[in-house]
Amino acid sequence: MSFEERDFFKDEFSEEELRELLGDTPPADIFSWRSPSARTLKLDPDEVSPDELIRHMAEQPRLIRRPLIYTGDRLFVGTDKAAMAEAFPGYDP
Repeated sequence: MSFEERDFFKDEFSEEELRELLGDTPPADIFSWRSPSARTLKLDPDEVSPDELIRHMAEQPRLIRRPLIYTGDRLFVGTDKAAMAEAFPGYDP
């Protein structure tokens, strides 16, 4: 299996790239709410707009949950071991 790795701290995502990557995934699902960077913003998850979250993540990559794994038709966020095992036969956490 081949893959392409991207260090999005060095090669940051644009807002457009984040929107494309997200597809139907809500931006809140990849926003790192528990990160120190997010806490300093004091955002209310119930009040902040998806566009505002995307803007913040494009400006501050630390606000993006890691790892992000995109298979071309599915986006995996964080370390969901069950989903990874389903998507990648032979994956053994």
